[in-house]
Amino acid sequence: MLLERTLSLLQLDIGPISPLRARELGTLGYMEWLGTLPGDMPYAKAAIVAHMQAYPHSLISPAVEVFCELLLESLTPQPFALPIEMPPPVRRGGARARRGL
Repeated sequence: MLLERTLSLLQLDIGPISPLRARELGTLGYMEWLGTLPGDMPYAKAAIVAHMQAYPHSLISPAVEVFCELLLESLTPQPFALPIEMPPPVRRGGARARRGL
């Protein structure tokens, strides 16, 4: 349930996109998924389940592939910081772009 929400709300499973945009969306998806985990759920179990559910989508979506990579990196036993950072703010066109003007 949580993973489906993350994949659909952030529109991670959108097919081919640029590597930079895939990194941005995959990172945001990971942070969104992490924020929706219940406090009493073991992280490792949740990450494994999320990876198993998301992996089939990663074969066609670069953003989901980044999401899956972050999940696997977070499960390594050695402590290190994940390569997560907020994407820089960029204007993407707003209402005018959505209307196609």
